[in-house]
Amino acid sequence: MSLHDNEDLVNYEDEDDVVPNGAAATNGAGVSATADVDAEKEKKNFSGIHSTGFRDFLLKPELLRAISDLGFEHPSEVQQECIPQAVLGMDVLCQAKSGHGKTAVFVLATLQQLEPVNGEVSVIVLCHTRELAFQIKNEYTRFAKYMPDVRVHTFYGGTPVQKDAELLRDRNRDKILDAKNVKHFTLDECDKMLEQLDMRRDVQEIFRATPHHKQVMMFSATLSKEIRVTCKKFMANPLEIFVDDETKLTLHGLQQHYVKLEENGKNRKLNELLDTLEFNQVVIFVKSVARAIELDKLLVSCNFPSISIHSGLAQEERIKRYTAFKAFEKRILVATDIFGRGIDVERVNIVVNYDCPPDADSYLHRVGRAGRFGTKGLAITFVSSESDQQVMAAIQSRFEVAVPELPEHIDPASYMTS
Repeated sequence: MSLHDNEDLVNYEDEDDVVPNGAAATNGAGVSATADVDAEKEKKNFSGIHSTGFRDFLLKPELLRAISDLGFEHPSEVQQECIPQAVLGMDVLCQAKSGHGKTAVFVLATLQQLEPVNGEVSVIVLCHTRELAFQIKNEYTRFAKYMPDVRVHTFYGGTPVQKDAELLRDRNRDKILDAKNVKHFTLDECDKMLEQLDMRRDVQEIFRATPHHKQVMMFSATLSKEIRVTCKKFMANPLEIFVDDETKLTLHGLQQHYVKLEENGKNRKLNELLDTLEFNQVVIFVKSVARAIELDKLLVSCNFPSISIHSGLAQEERIKRYTAFKAFEKRILVATDIFGRGIDVERVNIVVNYDCPPDADSYLHRVGRAGRFGTKGLAITFVSSESDQQVMAAIQSRFEVAVPELPEHIDPASYMTS
């Protein structure tokens, strides 16, 4: 049974697909929660290798030992640029490509400076989705492996507040966080957090609850000139790092193509691609929760190892599915843009935009799920309307990259890392 034997997906626009905020905070030994890379895999392939090693940053022996255990040898370009100043407590505003180690910058910088005090929250990291908060927490856990006094926890919506209360044991008005001892405040995917007014209000409220004197760090793959101004309002003379000009933000090693087709031809083409392309794992992006559910059902009915992640799922189920995909229990993920930023699953080497992204920023974040850390990957975008064509033209113009039509045959060696 093939995909095109089924009805087309319902074309519901997902106006209510609101992504809940995720926040990582740490109590006791205190650290904020946030990012992860598969503990079984070692990230050694950087697109830009530097002769400098992590030892040159004069990090704690406990951190150097954890870094060695994880198989890291050389810092990436963004790590080379940011860590020396970040470990000194300097505010940092950083834009760099997806998959190039931005998370490790603030994780290592905060752990290096951390002097755990039992019962105090020292670090807060805010991000825009629960999955990303969960992932950052895992990254802290990995690097703090030899720092037993450090405790890391994630807090997000959709779970019983009482559980969080038991962890934090301290109340601040009607909220469950005493932030008066916070020394480090980080926003991951800061443009997403500050562009939307509701998220910005939440960020400002938490920010005001922290001490005036603290380190503030903000990171994203996309930072417009307008949002940079907003970011700097939270900072004091920040170190500004923009690794690569914005026009060069497309990823090295990532093959990018488009397929022009009618809406009712998407299922047939997707079926063909999944049958003919060689892949480790695939992420398929759609524009709404309804379409994610329907496409996932369709793939499963055709015996494809598919799973879906979207905001319509209960929190525990979302984390369960994310963990299963990351553990390679499923090879195909159907997702809304909730999965489009920051999430790091190392085996993903193909991204399919079943529905064209709404803008150039979304495109960059989506396709950045493949080709992590300079590895090879393939991104294919379905173009089925005039508005889709306009988006693709904007992408090619803004990033100064040519996205050609998908050829009949593509060499697996061009998108599969050996």
